[in-house]
Amino acid sequence: MRILLAGATGVLGQLLVPLLVAEGHEVLGLTRRTAGAESIKRAGALAAVCNVYDLDRLTEVASDFGPEAVVHELTDLPDDPACIDDAANARIRTEGTDNLIHAARMVGATRLLAQSIAWPLPGAGGAAVAHLEREVLHARGAVVRYGRFYGPGTYYPATPPESPRIHVEEAAVRTLPLISANSGIYRIAD
Repeated sequence: MRILLAGATGVLGQLLVPLLVAEGHEVLGLTRRTAGAESIKRAGALAAVCNVYDLDRLTEVASDFGPEAVVHELTDLPDDPACIDDAANARIRTEGTDNLIHAARMVGATRLLAQSIAWPLPGAGGAAVAHLEREVLHARGAVVRYGRFYGPGTYYPATPPESPRIHVEEAAVRTLPLISANSGIYRIAD
């Protein structure tokens, strides 16, 4: 399958790329930075430097690649949790999601999978999660509600967080079959 993976250099995306390639999929990973493109290529995938907020560029990249599936693993979370910008993360879940759905429709992708969370968020963050899930389901896609990630590269590298939680490597492995799943909400947690 030809898979466009948005968020290919994120905590989960960087684990998904080599797993998808090993399964024989042709993967185009999106990243905002040239350095990210190099890491995607080293993992065996194609790479495109593309900001999801640039709808024209996103649609061009998707059209050139012609994906059958669009996988949305984008978040806007910094390495330091003390620096989290809730508005930026909410924007990726609203405008970023809308743009990926638009691009998927424009190129006729038949599969859509999007990252969500398995715990409630208050306020604007919760509204953004609800928007993402509603729009993905409306587009006949699948929503994956992940528990809090722990393990290498996460905010919890050594000690698991409170439930719901999932080791990031287990989350990547359990995501693979969901790319072909029917539209619906799926939960991945310990």
